[in-house]
Amino acid sequence: MPIMLTWLGHSTFRIEIENGTTFLIDPWITQNPLCPEAEKHQRRVDVLLVTHGHGDHIGDAAAICREHQPKVVGIFELATWLGSKGAKNVLAMNKGGTQEVGGVKITMVHAVHSCGIQDDDGKIIYGGEACGYVLTFANGMSLYHAGDTAVFSDMRIIHDLYHPDFALLPVGDHFTMGVREAEYACRLLQPKVLVPMHFGTFPVLTGDPEKLSPVTEEQGIALWKMIPGVRRELTLK
Repeated sequence: MPIMLTWLGHSTFRIEIENGTTFLIDPWITQNPLCPEAEKHQRRVDVLLVTHGHGDHIGDAAAICREHQPKVVGIFELATWLGSKGAKNVLAMNKGGTQEVGGVKITMVHAVHSCGIQDDDGKIIYGGEACGYVLTFANGMSLYHAGDTAVFSDMRIIHDLYHPDFALLPVGDHFTMGVREAEYACRLLQPKVLVPMHFGTFPVLTGDPEKLSPVTEEQGIALWKMIPGVRRELTLK
């Protein structure tokens, strides 16, 4: 089985690797207007990764933890909070660290964003810092999920250390970087494939990934315009 990538809208992605292990990143599904109806319930989740504690990234995390009992990867404070909500297999970590989970090396990297959790009583509690992840697969390919972030100069370090083949970058603007900043991020990261995310979900997210095409062509980067719910093989061919 090849590695398969599915965008579920916004910043939510499912990755299925060769051994059948299923990874879910930033699970916001049931209230996600871009998530197809057929994907509103996930049949299998073995590993759950969360980049930060905003509701449009962890909205279904607690429910998925209770139903599937996946291994949960997140920054210490957010992962610990999910443990209090029913997660049993919490693998907390912090920026700069790497751990192998489900046959994939997962490295937590920096992101520039806020990270408050709106708890059940409506209060905002501290959820640790926002982060991104670099996933390195057994076949040597690597994928960078930036989470919610502004562009930052240390993306060059992510390139130098991890050489991500695939970069999943927010382009919606307002709450994250927009198209202009994503173009600059590509110059720092130098991925082979760019997958835009976090755009068009709400009217305020006005960044248009179509405007990235000339820039990615100039840099020799393939632009994947993914459709929610449609699986795509993670390949450089």
